Amino acid sequence: MDLKDIQNLIKFVAKSGASEVKLETDDVKITIKTGSDETTFVQQMPMAQMQQMPMSAVQAPATSEPAAVTPPAESEDSKYITIKSPIIGTFYRKPSPDKPLFVEIGQTIAEGDVLCVIEAMKLFNEIESEVSGKIVKVLVDDASPVEFDQPLFLVDPS
Repeated sequence: MDLKDIQNLIKFVAKSGASEVKLETDDVKITIKTGSDETTFVQQMPMAQMQQMPMSAVQAPATSEPAAVTPPAESEDSKYITIKSPIIGTFYRKPSPDKPLFVEIGQTIAEGDVLCVIEAMKLFNEIESEVSGKIVKVLVDDASPVEFDQPLFLVDPS
């Protein structure tokens, strides 16, 4: 079972309103639990490892987290800082359809400024900048799905 299958299963469970779903195959065991705070737990381990390790769950982020910031690979954009998605979800550049964009290309930002929101499990998580600088490029289209650690913005720190 790959990551896309797990993501689809999480979306299905969220839409169905079920509070817990368990799936076991020969090599994988997954448990997804949703509660009143919309927290999702996913566990995936080969069955051989499960006998040696105690049961534990990985908690998906359910609240707003600052964006991960890492420099991009060496290229013509090497002087820029890449702001990456801290969670899986749907990327939005506006707080709502009738509101203005959080940031524009060429806009100067400071640490703590909200750059976008990412919807995950019907929760809108504000993604804040951990760097100051100028937005050079927006790497994701509005209302597009994003993966964990996917580049979202290029920022010129100078």
